[in-house]
Amino acid sequence: MTYSLTTPLYYVNDKPHLGSTYTTLACDALARFQRLEGNDVVFITGVDEHGQKIQRTAADRGVTPQEHCDAITKRYISLWSDWGISNDRFVRTTEERHLPLVEAFFKRCEANGDIRIGRQTGWYCVGCEEFKDEPPEAKDPYCPIHQKALEWRDEENLFFCLSNFQDKIEQLISQPDFIAPANRRKEIQNFVAGGLRDFSISRVNVSWGLPVPGHPGHTFYVWFDALLGYLTALLDDGGTVDLDRLASVGWPAQMHVIGKDILRFHAVYWPAMLMSAGLPVPARVFGHGFLTREGQKMGKSLGNVLDPELLLERCGTDAVRWYLLRDIQFGDDGDFQQQRFSDLVNNDLANTIGNLLNRTASMARKWFGDAVPQAGTAIATDHPLRQHAEAAIGQVRDAMPDMAFQRASEAVLQLAIQANGYLNERAPWSLMKQPGQEDAVGSDLYAVLECCRIVGLLLNPLVPDLSERILNQLGQHTMPEQWHDALIWGKLPSEQPLPKPNPVMQRLELESPL
Repeated sequence: MTYSLTTPLYYVNDKPHLGSTYTTLACDALARFQRLEGNDVVFITGVDEHGQKIQRTAADRGVTPQEHCDAITKRYISLWSDWGISNDRFVRTTEERHLPLVEAFFKRCEANGDIRIGRQTGWYCVGCEEFKDEPPEAKDPYCPIHQKALEWRDEENLFFCLSNFQDKIEQLISQPDFIAPANRRKEIQNFVAGGLRDFSISRVNVSWGLPVPGHPGHTFYVWFDALLGYLTALLDDGGTVDLDRLASVGWPAQMHVIGKDILRFHAVYWPAMLMSAGLPVPARVFGHGFLTREGQKMGKSLGNVLDPELLLERCGTDAVRWYLLRDIQFGDDGDFQQQRFSDLVNNDLANTIGNLLNRTASMARKWFGDAVPQAGTAIATDHPLRQHAEAAIGQVRDAMPDMAFQRASEAVLQLAIQANGYLNERAPWSLMKQPGQEDAVGSDLYAVLECCRIVGLLLNPLVPDLSERILNQLGQHTMPEQWHDALIWGKLPSEQPLPKPNPVMQRLELESPL
C-alpha cells in the first residue's frame, strides 16, 4: 500500500526553529517505520511561501519576496539534509506547477457553488494571516501570539462557504481515528458545534500571492494556497498536474502531522475544501504539542530559543532524536531540560545500550575467536531473552503507527535492561572459569548479542545512525529495507566475525548552556 504522510508546509517568514525540527523528526521516524513494514512511503515536507507577512519581511530586508523565500527555503533544505531527514518530496508553493493545481481546485469549488463574494470587515493579524474575533469598537487590539497590534480591514474578499459543510464536518470529526490525540478531537468538536462560518480565501492589495482566476485584483489567501501544496507534492512524480490522478499517487494522505495551533485549518477547513472539490479527505490529522525550555516559553525576547543547527553541531542527531521522541509523549506539550537531556542520552544510549553491546562483544571476541559464539540453547522458544525480545518487537510495531514514540522507545530500552540483567545474573566471566561450561557461556553471550541485534533493528526508525553503528558492531553491515525476516529471533549468524568494539554512543558532556 502507499502510505503518504506530511509535515506542515513551514512558513518561510524566518529560519527553521526547533518546533519545525521536532515535527519533521517525528514524521521521519514514522516514515522510516512504515518503509520497514513494507509500505510504499511518500513522505512530504516543504514550505509555504506566499502572503503579506513575507511581503513585508522582504521589504524590511530590502530584497524581493522571491529572494527572501529562496534564502530561507535553502536553509530548510540544508537543515533537513544535515538531520538525515528521509523525505521523498519537498514542495515549494512558489513552484510554477503549483499555480495550475490551485486554479483547477478553485474552479471545482466555484463550480459546485461553494465560493461567494463578500466583504470582510474586522481586526486582522498579519503574523497569523487571519482575522481575529475582536469587537469593532475594541481599543488598541493586539495579537497575544505575535505581540503586535491588529490592523483594521474592510475589503472585498472571496469566501469559501464552509457553512455548507456543517453536517459533513460534524460526522467526520466524530470518527474516533480522524483527529489524534483524543483530547484534540474534543477541542475541534467544540469549535464546530459553535457553527461553521464562511471564511475568506482571497485578499486584495497583496501582490505576493497567486492570482485568483476570473477575479482581477484578488490573490489567494495564504492558507487556501498552502494546504493545496500537499497535492502538488504528490503529483510531482513526473506526470501531469491533474487532480484526477491523485488516487494513483497516494491520496488521501494517511497522516497529516501538524502543531496544535493549526489543527483547525487541517481538521475543519481542509476537509471541507476537499469535499467541495470532490476529493477524499485525509485518514488522520495528528496535532502535537509545543516545546518549552526549562519551564519557559521559548522566545527571542527571552533569549532562550534553541537553535536546531547549534543542537545538531554540539549534540548530534542521535542524542536529540532520542530525547525528543523518548522523553515527550508525542501529542502533549514538552519541556526541554538540558540536564535531563544529558542524563537520558548518557544513561539510555551510552550506558544501558552501548555498554551492553561493548562488553558482550568483547567477551565473545576474547573467548570465541573474535566471532559470534554458537547459539546452542539460546534459540529455544522458552529462552527468557527470546521472550523479552519478541514482546518488545510487538510493542514497537503496535506503538509506532500511532506515533507513540515514547512507548516504542521504552520497549526497546526495557529489552536492553533485561539483557543487562540476564548478563549480570549469568555472570559469564565467572562461569567461563568452571570446567565444561564453554558451551553454556557461548549460548548466554549469543542470546545477549542477539538482543543487541534486535535492539539495533528496533531503534532504526527512532535513531537511524545509532542503529547502523550497533549493527555494524555485530558484523551486520546493511540495514534491511524491510525487517519482517530480520526480526525473527536467531538470525545472528554463529561464527560471524565481530569487529573490534568501539563505543557506539559517546557520552554527552555539556558544560555550558545550549
